[in-house]
Order: sequence, then C-alpha cells, then structure tokens
Amino acid sequence: MSSFIASCSASLSRLLAISNKELIQMRRDRMTFAMMIGVPLMQLMLFGYAINTDPKQLPTAVVAHEQSPLVRTILQGLQNSGYYKLEHNVADYAQADALLAKGEVSFVITIPSGFTRKLIKGERPQLLIEADASDPAASSNAISRAQTIIDSALRHELKGSLSELNAGLSPVDLVIQRRYNPQGLTQYNIVPGLLGVIITMTMVMITGMAMTREVEQGTIENLLAMPAKPLEVMIGKIMPYVGVGAVQTLIILLAARYLFDVPFTGSLWLLLAAVALFIIANLALGFTFSTLAKSQMQAMQLTFFFFLPSLLLSGFMFPFRGMPQWAQWIGEVLPLTHFLRIVRGVMLKTADFNSIKYELAAILAFTLVVGVIAMARYKRTLD
Repeated sequence: MSSFIASCSASLSRLLAISNKELIQMRRDRMTFAMMIGVPLMQLMLFGYAINTDPKQLPTAVVAHEQSPLVRTILQGLQNSGYYKLEHNVADYAQADALLAKGEVSFVITIPSGFTRKLIKGERPQLLIEADASDPAASSNAISRAQTIIDSALRHELKGSLSELNAGLSPVDLVIQRRYNPQGLTQYNIVPGLLGVIITMTMVMITGMAMTREVEQGTIENLLAMPAKPLEVMIGKIMPYVGVGAVQTLIILLAARYLFDVPFTGSLWLLLAAVALFIIANLALGFTFSTLAKSQMQAMQLTFFFFLPSLLLSGFMFPFRGMPQWAQWIGEVLPLTHFLRIVRGVMLKTADFNSIKYELAAILAFTLVVGVIAMARYKRTLD
C-alpha cells in the first residue's frame, strides 16, 4: 500500500513538473496565448453583434412621376417599415439605374404618371420595385414584405367611397424585378465571392510562411547576405506566388462559367487587372505577417486572425448593409470587401472602370500601407 502511495506521489510530481513546463512555454509564446484569448473574443463580438441576416435601412432611389397624397402615403409606409431608406429622389430613370448598377442603392422604386387616377378608379396601377439581387439574402426580406407594407399604408387612406378598394385584390399591382440575378440563385453571389476568399486565405498564408520557414530552416543567413534591398526582397519573395494566384483565378472562373453557369457580362481584362492587384495586396500582407511571426505556426495563426473578420465582415457570408456601422467601418478596411464588389460588379452588372475605381483605389491604398510596414520591419541582420 505504501509503495502504491509513493508511486502515485511520484507520478503526480512528474505531472505537475510537465504542466509547469508547459505553462512557462505558453507564457513565452505570447502570440499563441493572445490568439487563444483573442480569437474567441473576436468570434463572440462578430457573431453576437455584427452578423444580421435581416438587413434594414437599405438605401433606395425613388423615381416618382407624380406627387399625390396617396403616393406620399405609400412612400412613407415603405420608409416607416425600416427596410427601405428613401435617400435618393431622382427625376431621371437613367440616374436611378446608374445608382443601382454602382451598388449605391439596393432598390429603385418607380411610380408612373397617372398612378393616383388609376388607383382611385380601381384599375390596380403598377408600382415597380427593382432590386439589386446580386446578393439575394440582402434584399429578399424587403421584397417579400413590400406588398404587405403598401397595402397596410393604403388601408388607412382608402376610406369612405374608396373603402371598397380594400376588398379583394390589393389596390396596387406590385411588380418586382430582381436585377442581375432574376432567379435569385445563390451561386451567382457565392461563386464569384469564392475567388476573393480563396485568394485571401492561400496568398496570405503561403507568403506569411515563406520567410518564417527560412528562419526555421536556417537559410535566412543566405538571404541576408545578399546585397538586396527590403523592397527587392519583398517583391522577389511574392513574385512566384502571383503565378499561383493566376492559376487559382483561372480554375475558379472556368468553374463559375461551365459548372455553375454564372454569367459574365463585363470586361475580362478589367477583372484580371483587379485580381492581380488583389493578389499583390494579400501577398504583401502575408510578407508583413512573416516579419511579425517567429515560426510558421505563428504565421498561420496571424493568417487565421485576419481571415476570420475578412470572411464575416466583407459581405461574403452575410449582407454587408445588415451590419452595424462600426462593423461596416472595419469591413471597409479589408481588401476582400472591395474585391467582392468588383468581381460581382464586373461579372453580373457589366461594371466599367469608373464604377469600380473607388474599390480599386482602396485595395491599392491597403497594398501600399502594408508594403511600407513590411519594409520598415524587415531586418537585414539576425539581431
């Protein structure tokens, strides 16, 4: 019995010694410890506060060819519903169509002339709502509730001799046009977005591990001995992976066209130029991570820490306009957010350079910032 107690005591002391050693190692590896705390907190914040599958206050343009009390009642009802934010009143349909194509509005409401006269006569005048359906999840709830909202708004106005219009069919014939994705197919939104997601995940990780691998394998001395400037090292390290990104782009575009039947209505060369800039931005970020990480494991951890908010806040998985303002501000910093707008715009909306120049400028600015940080942190010595 005494020998058993002694054996257990010895085993417990060894276990405590090993555990103490692991705690010391964890304390030394501060980045891993920070990831263990930071990632769950980030997931809690993002999923708890930033994710919203029922977006409201969606920007809307109105083309009203007449302004009558009944028209104003309908528009006020749509505004009060919380789904439609009537922030653009335009007299020209071409201007409203341009706003929809650029993604500045989610809906265009068109009220034709003679609408009120036909409504009072019981002729069920048409009211057109055009929705940007390139992201079906963002507009589906607002579209499905539009008829109910209009009927509810008119019910309080159609009284007395007009009360009979509330019986039977709706007094307004609501026409819904889902632009850029008439059938509301999710692959039209998901597959083009996968191009950005895959490039982000692979390019950042591959480049982030490139420098740390040389440190771990002891080949960094040869690189430091070369008479190369930090900019030359960074460009030289990322150039081979540009080709990898090109192959990924080719595979995804071919799959989008021939496997998923995603339409391609814009300029291929414009899209390829945007893809090249996006690849360089992610490779530059990966190189920056390699200057921060001390091992390949840390490089992978930094990649995951960046990839998670990119996936959730860019508009790939959840509607961008459904997020709170602070989450949208973070999303605007991420290059994936702007690339998704570019690839969906070019493929689905025939977007030209003027339509995506802001998104291109945002990705370029991100590239320059992370490139400067990478060069500032790059060390030419082993100290």
